[in-house]
Amino acid sequence: MNTVVTSKEEILKASRELIRRQGWDAVSIRSVAAACGVSVGSIYNYFDSKAALMAAAVESVWHEIFHRPEDGPAFHDTQACMTWLYGRMEYGGRQYPGFFTLHSLGFLQEDRPDGRRRMQQTWQHIQEELRSVLERDARVRPDAFTGQLTAEKFAGVLFSLMLSALLRRDYDPAPVLEIIRRTVY
Repeated sequence: MNTVVTSKEEILKASRELIRRQGWDAVSIRSVAAACGVSVGSIYNYFDSKAALMAAAVESVWHEIFHRPEDGPAFHDTQACMTWLYGRMEYGGRQYPGFFTLHSLGFLQEDRPDGRRRMQQTWQHIQEELRSVLERDARVRPDAFTGQLTAEKFAGVLFSLMLSALLRRDYDPAPVLEIIRRTVY
């Protein structure tokens, strides 16, 4: 048995693959060690508990699903960005069945503060990207945002609609695109 793990990323990659093939219940220190071909102690060199491993795996899944392409055209206008996000939601739903509904929302429970913190950081990052796209989007009317409806607040609304769609497994961006068209274009 190999006793040295090449990297933390290899552990997370093995964790994602276990999740993809067998679901979240398949992930444990032992199963990940077996998938990596290393000793259990090697996993503990990177993660001090199953909770720490799971929190990092959740963050890794979120990152895989919503990793922003470098200078991609999806981030030049709001509608293209939302279309890209909904496409990534659909990809995530296919790759990680149950992730958005059962397991990621489970990290909001009080007994999983690290997982909750990591998930909220990812959510905050997505909202900040949405705000940034709104502010750069040349199609947004100059008077679209006011003191009551700021780009930040509208990004929050778009993100809330996105979360709602995730829970419903509704990956059609058309209703959100219409809201954008009527509200800010």
